Amino acid sequence: MYTFGPIAAFIDVLSTVLAVLTDLLTPLAGTLAAGAAVIALTVIVRTLLLPLGVAQVRAEKQRALLAPKLAKVMERHKGNPERLLAAQREVYAEAGTGPLAGCLPGLAQIPIVIALYGLFIGAVPGTGELLSHTFLGVELGATLAGGASGNIAVFVAVLAVLAVVAWANRRYVMLPMAGETPGAAPPMFGALSYLQFTTVVVAAFVPLAAGLYLCASTAWALGEKLVLRRVVPTP
Repeated sequence: MYTFGPIAAFIDVLSTVLAVLTDLLTPLAGTLAAGAAVIALTVIVRTLLLPLGVAQVRAEKQRALLAPKLAKVMERHKGNPERLLAAQREVYAEAGTGPLAGCLPGLAQIPIVIALYGLFIGAVPGTGELLSHTFLGVELGATLAGGASGNIAVFVAVLAVLAVVAWANRRYVMLPMAGETPGAAPPMFGALSYLQFTTVVVAAFVPLAAGLYLCASTAWALGEKLVLRRVVPTP
Protein backbone atom coordinates (compact mmCIF):
# COMPACT_ATOMS: atom_id res chain seq x y z
CA MET A 1 0.00 0.00 0.00
CA TYR A 2 2.75 2.46 0.92
CA THR A 3 4.54 1.71 -2.36
CA PHE A 4 1.56 3.08 -4.29
CA GLY A 5 2.90 6.14 -6.12
CA PRO A 6 0.52 8.90 -4.96
CA ILE A 7 0.58 7.76 -1.33
CA ALA A 8 4.38 7.41 -1.29
CA ALA A 9 4.74 10.87 -2.85
CA PHE A 10 2.35 12.36 -0.31
CA ILE A 11 4.32 10.76 2.53
CA ASP A 12 7.48 12.37 1.12
CA VAL A 13 5.73 15.77 1.20
CA LEU A 14 4.56 15.20 4.77
CA SER A 15 8.08 14.14 5.76
CA THR A 16 9.48 17.40 4.39
CA VAL A 17 6.86 19.44 6.22
CA LEU A 18 7.59 17.53 9.42
CA ALA A 19 11.32 18.22 9.11
CA VAL A 20 10.62 21.95 8.64
CA LEU A 21 8.30 21.99 11.67
CA THR A 22 10.94 20.21 13.76
CA ASP A 23 13.55 22.80 12.82
CA LEU A 24 11.15 25.65 13.59
CA LEU A 25 10.17 24.22 16.97
CA THR A 26 13.67 23.25 18.10
CA PRO A 27 14.56 26.72 19.51
CA LEU A 28 11.37 26.65 21.58
CA ALA A 29 10.94 22.99 22.46
CA GLY A 30 14.49 21.65 22.36
CA THR A 31 14.55 17.84 22.45
CA LEU A 32 10.74 17.81 22.45
CA ALA A 33 10.64 19.44 19.01
CA ALA A 34 10.21 16.28 16.93
CA GLY A 35 7.32 15.01 19.07
CA ALA A 36 5.74 18.46 19.08
CA ALA A 37 6.13 18.56 15.29
CA VAL A 38 4.20 15.28 15.00
CA ILE A 39 1.33 16.81 16.98
CA ALA A 40 1.53 20.11 15.05
CA LEU A 41 1.44 18.35 11.67
CA THR A 42 -1.56 16.30 12.77
CA VAL A 43 -3.40 19.45 13.85
CA ILE A 44 -2.56 21.21 10.57
CA VAL A 45 -3.87 18.33 8.48
CA ARG A 46 -7.03 17.97 10.60
CA THR A 47 -7.64 21.72 10.22
CA LEU A 48 -7.39 21.43 6.44
CA LEU A 49 -9.91 18.57 6.59
CA LEU A 50 -12.38 20.65 8.61
CA PRO A 51 -14.73 21.32 5.64
CA LEU A 52 -15.19 17.55 5.29
CA GLY A 53 -16.08 17.36 8.98
CA VAL A 54 -18.68 20.09 8.53
CA ALA A 55 -20.19 18.21 5.58
CA GLN A 56 -20.31 15.02 7.63
CA VAL A 57 -22.10 16.64 10.58
CA ARG A 58 -24.55 18.40 8.24
CA ALA A 59 -25.36 15.03 6.64
CA GLU A 60 -25.85 13.46 10.10
CA LYS A 61 -28.36 16.15 11.03
CA GLN A 62 -30.17 15.73 7.74
CA ARG A 63 -30.44 11.97 8.29
CA ALA A 64 -31.84 12.60 11.77
CA LEU A 65 -34.55 14.80 10.26
CA LEU A 66 -35.40 12.14 7.69
CA ALA A 67 -35.47 9.27 10.19
CA PRO A 68 -39.19 9.62 11.10
CA LYS A 69 -40.19 9.72 7.42
CA LEU A 70 -38.04 6.71 6.61
CA ALA A 71 -39.53 4.80 9.56
CA LYS A 72 -43.06 5.48 8.25
CA VAL A 73 -42.05 4.41 4.76
CA MET A 74 -40.55 1.19 6.10
CA GLU A 75 -43.66 0.41 8.09
CA ARG A 76 -45.91 1.12 5.10
CA HIS A 77 -43.97 -0.96 2.57
CA LYS A 78 -42.26 -3.60 4.71
CA GLY A 79 -43.90 -6.37 2.68
CA ASN A 80 -42.79 -4.94 -0.67
CA PRO A 81 -38.99 -4.51 -0.91
CA GLU A 82 -39.10 -2.93 -4.37
CA ARG A 83 -41.69 -0.35 -3.38
CA LEU A 84 -39.83 0.28 -0.12
CA LEU A 85 -36.60 1.04 -1.98
CA ALA A 86 -38.39 3.37 -4.39
CA ALA A 87 -40.13 5.20 -1.54
CA GLN A 88 -36.84 5.62 0.33
CA ARG A 89 -35.27 7.09 -2.79
CA GLU A 90 -38.16 9.54 -3.05
CA VAL A 91 -37.62 10.70 0.54
CA TYR A 92 -33.91 11.27 -0.05
CA ALA A 93 -34.56 12.97 -3.39
CA GLU A 94 -37.04 15.40 -1.83
CA ALA A 95 -34.44 16.30 0.81
CA GLY A 96 -31.70 16.69 -1.81
CA THR A 97 -29.43 14.13 -0.18
CA GLY A 98 -28.65 10.41 -0.22
CA PRO A 99 -28.06 7.55 2.21
CA LEU A 100 -24.28 7.74 1.69
CA ALA A 101 -23.98 11.52 2.05
CA GLY A 102 -22.49 11.26 5.55
CA CYS A 103 -20.04 8.53 4.56
CA LEU A 104 -18.36 10.27 1.62
CA PRO A 105 -16.52 12.94 3.69
CA GLY A 106 -15.15 10.22 5.94
CA LEU A 107 -14.02 8.12 2.97
CA ALA A 108 -12.28 11.13 1.45
CA GLN A 109 -10.08 11.38 4.56
CA ILE A 110 -8.84 7.77 4.40
CA PRO A 111 -5.90 8.29 1.96
CA ILE A 112 -4.63 11.20 4.06
CA VAL A 113 -4.90 9.23 7.30
CA ILE A 114 -3.07 6.30 5.67
CA ALA A 115 -0.26 8.60 4.53
CA LEU A 116 0.10 10.19 7.97
CA TYR A 117 0.21 6.83 9.67
CA GLY A 118 2.73 5.53 7.13
CA LEU A 119 4.96 8.51 7.84
CA PHE A 120 4.88 7.95 11.57
CA ILE A 121 5.81 4.27 11.31
CA GLY A 122 8.59 4.91 8.79
CA ALA A 123 6.85 2.85 6.10
CA VAL A 124 8.56 4.60 3.18
CA PRO A 125 12.38 4.47 2.84
CA GLY A 126 13.99 7.84 3.41
CA THR A 127 11.30 9.11 5.76
CA GLY A 128 12.40 7.26 8.88
CA GLU A 129 14.85 9.87 10.17
CA LEU A 130 12.08 11.27 12.35
CA LEU A 131 11.98 8.03 14.35
CA SER A 132 15.55 8.51 15.59
CA HIS A 133 14.59 11.66 17.50
CA THR A 134 13.56 11.42 21.15
CA PHE A 135 10.54 12.70 23.05
CA LEU A 136 10.84 12.92 26.84
CA GLY A 137 13.75 10.49 26.70
CA VAL A 138 12.10 7.92 24.41
CA GLU A 139 12.93 7.41 20.73
CA LEU A 140 9.98 8.17 18.48
CA GLY A 141 10.65 4.85 16.75
CA ALA A 142 10.44 2.84 19.97
CA THR A 143 7.43 0.67 20.80
CA LEU A 144 6.04 -0.38 24.15
CA ALA A 145 5.53 -3.97 23.01
CA GLY A 146 9.12 -4.06 21.75
CA GLY A 147 10.48 -3.40 25.23
CA ALA A 148 11.30 0.26 24.70
CA SER A 149 13.97 1.66 26.96
CA GLY A 150 13.68 5.07 28.58
CA ASN A 151 10.73 6.73 30.24
CA ILE A 152 7.94 4.13 30.09
CA ALA A 153 5.63 6.71 31.68
CA VAL A 154 5.47 8.37 28.24
CA PHE A 155 3.79 5.29 26.77
CA VAL A 156 1.51 5.00 29.80
CA ALA A 157 0.43 8.61 29.31
CA VAL A 158 -0.26 8.01 25.60
CA LEU A 159 -2.37 4.93 26.37
CA ALA A 160 -4.24 6.80 29.11
CA VAL A 161 -5.07 9.73 26.81
CA LEU A 162 -6.30 7.36 24.09
CA ALA A 163 -8.45 5.46 26.62
CA VAL A 164 -10.06 8.67 27.91
CA VAL A 165 -10.71 9.95 24.39
CA ALA A 166 -12.21 6.59 23.37
CA TRP A 167 -14.49 6.61 26.42
CA ALA A 168 -15.61 10.19 25.76
CA ASN A 169 -16.16 9.46 22.07
CA ARG A 170 -18.32 6.46 22.88
CA ARG A 171 -20.34 8.29 25.54
CA TYR A 172 -20.80 11.68 23.91
CA VAL A 173 -20.60 10.95 20.17
CA MET A 174 -21.40 7.32 19.34
CA LEU A 175 -24.32 6.70 21.71
CA PRO A 176 -26.11 10.03 21.10
CA MET A 177 -25.72 9.42 17.35
CA ALA A 178 -27.70 6.21 17.84
CA GLY A 179 -30.44 8.20 19.56
CA GLU A 180 -29.74 6.58 22.88
CA THR A 181 -28.78 7.76 26.33
CA PRO A 182 -25.44 6.45 27.64
CA GLY A 183 -25.72 2.81 28.63
CA ALA A 184 -29.01 2.26 26.79
CA ALA A 185 -27.85 1.56 23.23
CA PRO A 186 -29.02 -1.59 21.39
CA PRO A 187 -26.84 -4.59 22.33
CA MET A 188 -25.21 -4.89 18.89
CA PHE A 189 -24.47 -1.18 18.63
CA GLY A 190 -23.26 -1.09 22.21
CA ALA A 191 -20.74 -3.84 21.46
CA LEU A 192 -19.53 -2.18 18.26
CA SER A 193 -19.08 1.14 20.03
CA TYR A 194 -16.30 -0.41 22.10
CA LEU A 195 -14.19 -0.60 18.94
CA GLN A 196 -13.18 2.95 19.88
CA PHE A 197 -10.76 1.37 22.34
CA THR A 198 -8.78 -0.45 19.65
CA THR A 199 -6.60 2.67 19.39
CA VAL A 200 -5.27 1.86 22.86
CA VAL A 201 -4.19 -1.62 21.72
CA VAL A 202 -2.70 -0.30 18.48
CA ALA A 203 -0.65 2.33 20.35
CA ALA A 204 1.05 -0.41 22.36
CA PHE A 205 2.53 -1.95 19.21
CA VAL A 206 3.32 1.02 16.96
CA PRO A 207 6.20 3.53 17.30
CA LEU A 208 5.77 6.36 19.78
CA ALA A 209 5.47 8.81 16.86
CA ALA A 210 2.35 6.97 15.67
CA GLY A 211 1.02 6.93 19.23
CA LEU A 212 1.39 10.71 19.48
CA TYR A 213 -0.38 11.01 16.13
CA LEU A 214 -3.26 8.84 17.37
CA CYS A 215 -3.57 10.97 20.53
CA ALA A 216 -3.67 14.24 18.60
CA SER A 217 -5.93 12.94 15.84
CA THR A 218 -8.53 11.22 18.02
CA ALA A 219 -8.67 14.10 20.51
CA TRP A 220 -9.10 16.58 17.66
CA ALA A 221 -11.81 14.43 16.04
CA LEU A 222 -13.73 14.23 19.32
CA GLY A 223 -13.57 17.98 19.95
CA GLU A 224 -14.40 18.75 16.33
CA LYS A 225 -17.48 16.54 16.37
CA LEU A 226 -18.80 17.97 19.65
CA VAL A 227 -18.28 21.58 18.52
CA LEU A 228 -19.65 21.13 15.01
CA ARG A 229 -22.79 19.44 16.29
CA ARG A 230 -23.49 22.64 18.21
CA VAL A 231 -22.54 25.23 15.60
CA VAL A 232 -23.57 23.64 12.29
CA PRO A 233 -27.19 24.65 11.64
CA THR A 234 -29.81 21.97 11.14
CA PRO A 235 -30.77 21.77 7.43
